[in-house]
Amino acid sequence: METFQRPELKERAPENKDLDAAALQAIAQAAINVELFTIPLYMVSLFSIQGMHQITSGGNNFYQGRLWPGASPSPDPENDPVNPTNALAFNHFFSVFIDEMLHLQLASNIAKALGVMPSYTSDALQDKNYGWTCYDNTTVLPHILDFQDTIAGYNDIKVKLDALTLEQNRLFLAIEENDEDAKSIIDPSKIGNYFPSVPFENWSTGDTEANLPMFGTIGWMYKCLWQYMEIVYTDKTSLFEYVFNRGTLERDLFNAHSSYHKPEYPLMPTMASGQIIVPSAMENILKMINAITDQGEGSGVAHWIRMMRGQVEYAPVQEQFQPSEAALNFDYPNYTDTGIEDNPSGDTVARSENGGLDHHDRFLAINALLETGKVVTWDQWHASGNQWTADMLKTTGYDLNKWPLPSAEDVAAALNKMKADANNYETFSQVAAGSIAGITRVLSDFWASETTSFPNPSMYGSGDRVSICWAIFGQYPDITKGIVDKTPGTLYHACQALDIDSPDNSCAPVAVFHSCRGSNDCKAEGGCGFVQLVGETKVLCGMKVLKENLKPVPPLQGILKLYSAPSDNTCTGFGGCAIPISASQLYPAPDSSNPNNAGTMEVFDLVPPTPVKLGNIEYSMGDKVYDIAWNAYIEVLKSRNVNPLPEKPTVDSDLRLAFPPST
Repeated sequence: METFQRPELKERAPENKDLDAAALQAIAQAAINVELFTIPLYMVSLFSIQGMHQITSGGNNFYQGRLWPGASPSPDPENDPVNPTNALAFNHFFSVFIDEMLHLQLASNIAKALGVMPSYTSDALQDKNYGWTCYDNTTVLPHILDFQDTIAGYNDIKVKLDALTLEQNRLFLAIEENDEDAKSIIDPSKIGNYFPSVPFENWSTGDTEANLPMFGTIGWMYKCLWQYMEIVYTDKTSLFEYVFNRGTLERDLFNAHSSYHKPEYPLMPTMASGQIIVPSAMENILKMINAITDQGEGSGVAHWIRMMRGQVEYAPVQEQFQPSEAALNFDYPNYTDTGIEDNPSGDTVARSENGGLDHHDRFLAINALLETGKVVTWDQWHASGNQWTADMLKTTGYDLNKWPLPSAEDVAAALNKMKADANNYETFSQVAAGSIAGITRVLSDFWASETTSFPNPSMYGSGDRVSICWAIFGQYPDITKGIVDKTPGTLYHACQALDIDSPDNSCAPVAVFHSCRGSNDCKAEGGCGFVQLVGETKVLCGMKVLKENLKPVPPLQGILKLYSAPSDNTCTGFGGCAIPISASQLYPAPDSSNPNNAGTMEVFDLVPPTPVKLGNIEYSMGDKVYDIAWNAYIEVLKSRNVNPLPEKPTVDSDLRLAFPPST
């Protein structure tokens, strides 16, 4: 296997093994930090792009004629009827955002192979309340660069949350810079603080990623990782053999193979330690590093590897590291709002058309679009005096929709009223922070336990939460302040007027807001309409779950009959996803083969130490999730002999009207 290893690292004294292992493993954790750092940062600017979207799925017309605030990938951006420039910018940016999720997976699997249990709540990024302090108007790209050490024209760049602007895009271009460009912008008197040589000077065995030198670029960080991996000692052993964690649990979302998902990158490995032979595992990791840097900066490590292997002709992203268009069409089909398949989807077009460009080139393309002055962001939309009207939320077929949804007039009024109360902005910021915290909390378990599901709905649900904040307030959600702590021992509730202990019209406390079953922490906190079987822990819920009615997957298809009721779930992860329950959230068919059949849910009185089963209730396709939650709530009050029983709210709260249904 060809390498760019220095000869002196092939004859290292074996007493340095623990020292070198500490450095290698610190870099592996730093790589996770760096990849994770980009995701909320990019998400906030991505969803600042003004636009609307529909919610569709196969064989389903729940949301016919409805539009929801927030842009989405376009299947034909150049011919977008509203704003082609916005559509092109969103597609470019969306493809980068998805790549960063892939990079986080690759970095996590590399870390596991190197004996590191990944952490997704590093002090380099967040405080103890899940506040993303790394975006608090700082000058530091974690582990990479401090802009105070750069020359004029770059030393004023801030690491902060913002709309997609030319100024913010400067930050993104700097993140994705290659070594040559980075060296040209660093103050010559400070260059010695960057681009460290392996082995690191002044490194101690007890050091962690907090003690690492600054790398200058993401590519240089991965180069150092690879150089440490290739250290060989004079006793003929190697550092990689010393740390290699054979058979460790790795996870793969992108190349998973099943009846409903084809590998998205069939030509590249996405896991390392499945190979028990050391050379094979190293080769896999090399290709994974190559993929990250190839897609990102398009040169650096990736370019060196190609040069070593005789591939002297430069190409921004090798075909091996581009997604398969055929797989994307299968995995992410497009449907009309009446449930008819109509490929390609915006997801497919955005990723396949941009797959040959590295991230730096994609941000250059975005820069050119920004320079036209035609990109419109939500802050600009609000600054122009726009207010929500019902017509903005309607499209062809609105009057044909017979499902029990709130009217477009009611939703528009709620959006405007939410903006009028300044206190709501803080709530929505905490909602977004809580949704993202749901991801980071679950990720550690995901890489530690085979029974933990990936919080994929939280990834998409977090985008919804960020997007709706922009759309309502014209401001980004301030996720630097973190979330409100829950009170231990408190039985919370999932939605408006469902508090068992204090019946009133209050909604769930912000502390328990979440957007994913996987980040549903406790009993009574299960929200939306993606029902789970009682006792089931491995569940595919969330993103495009209605689509799966075409490809039956238990438990959503009613193969077993007992489901967990919303706001009455008995344990972590049961009872559905989002809190609060959107006023537009409807149940899919319990059994797609017999959509007219009702499903059955268990109802419990959640008393300590063991919940008491009270009986069952039924639900059917198209039932409002809140209505079923209310039915379960009333059954519990009846069992406690509450008299008189409370009246069901006649008006949906503005918050529930504003939130789109979970998808």
